[in-house]
Amino acid sequence: MSIADFDDVLLLWERTEGIGLNESDSKPHLVGFLQRNPGMSFVARKGQALIGAVLCGHDGRRGYLHHLAVAQQHRGHGLGRKLVESCLAQLNSAGILKCNIFIYENNSSGEAFWKHHGWIKRADLRMMQKPTNQ
Repeated sequence: MSIADFDDVLLLWERTEGIGLNESDSKPHLVGFLQRNPGMSFVARKGQALIGAVLCGHDGRRGYLHHLAVAQQHRGHGLGRKLVESCLAQLNSAGILKCNIFIYENNSSGEAFWKHHGWIKRADLRMMQKPTNQ
């Protein structure tokens, strides 16, 4: 993925159920994310049409996947799995041993996808968040 993909990626994310976008998904923030995590995020195209995308990065200890999306008409053919496998291979090459994802509590289809591909739901953790400008 490169910043040149931004408009197409944003449109795909906006059209994909289960993906929540906010100010952190702006073009300037995505530029910074891609610069800090070069070669970790991927897109898939069919011709000129963007049909899949995933953000991937790490903090030096754990990997993180964000916003995996595959256009509705292209699901069920292994594209999401291939995008994730590409990310995991890059994380592994960087020496990152584990990868985390965040799923909305009501995203049952997303949870089913991840479980089907071997991801384990952690019941012992809760996520907490606080804005940094307070």
